[in-house]
Amino acid sequence: MAGAVSREAGPLVEAIVSLRHAAAAAPPLEGVPTGVEGLDELFFTTEWREGRPVRKPLGGIPRYAVLQVTGVADTGKSLLVEQFAVAQARHGQVCLFLTTESPAPFVAMGLRTRAAAMGADWNAIEDRIVLVDAATHTILTQDLPTLFNTLAHAIKTYHVRAVVIDSITGLYEAREMLARDVVRPIFTFLKKWHQTALLVSQKRSGHELLTAEAAGGYAVGHILDGTLVLAKQPITSAQQARLYRVPIGETVRLFRIDGCRLCGHDTSTHLLEITPTGLVRIGPSLQTFHQEASVEPNYQT
Repeated sequence: MAGAVSREAGPLVEAIVSLRHAAAAAPPLEGVPTGVEGLDELFFTTEWREGRPVRKPLGGIPRYAVLQVTGVADTGKSLLVEQFAVAQARHGQVCLFLTTESPAPFVAMGLRTRAAAMGADWNAIEDRIVLVDAATHTILTQDLPTLFNTLAHAIKTYHVRAVVIDSITGLYEAREMLARDVVRPIFTFLKKWHQTALLVSQKRSGHELLTAEAAGGYAVGHILDGTLVLAKQPITSAQQARLYRVPIGETVRLFRIDGCRLCGHDTSTHLLEITPTGLVRIGPSLQTFHQEASVEPNYQT
């Protein structure tokens, strides 16, 4: 029977490793700038100074982390990962962008817009972002071996250091019961190829706003190294208007980091802004926001 374990099977000795040897093979912990204002300082390590623990900002997401970016529609997920791709290119690193939603030319339009808003020289970065178009070539969403062979070829050919998948939900669309069988091999593949990756996943409207749950269930977030959660809160009452200091009828966007295995991270809920130029910016925590408020507008209901 497939998957059965023989009673006479011997130990898999190569799976046993001491902490000393495992630690010696571990890469150094360092940050990868995301290009998203207010995000990079939310990850940190801890140092001891004068007998007390002190946070030391990592300056980005952990290198080689594979993180989920989840939220309902129109929360800024694609904008965030496009900023990440442009930031990698600006820093001289090649980023692979796997698109399962929009054909490559339309993704290129979005990346050009993001680059212009970030003040990046398009001519200097356009050869450092490699697109893999699974929206047009749908066999890539239906056959994992073909997908992995394609990604491996691109990584080797272009010396890729970072990967964006927008979205991973598109790889198990209408097959959400199989989400774990898709996400686990992708996570293992990205780790094997030493990639720093952001994977967009769609959140169903019925899910709680600031949880890591995505379409496909909690398996997605549990397999990956951590989750960036984006949410939006329509303002429908006077109480909410006073809380967020915006008029009734507006929408407030929120952000939080729901776990990261590789380093420390801020656990607060933050305001999130999509700027007039189309960039995601992480604002202050709600606690800081309320502490700094000196005057609250009196909006009429």
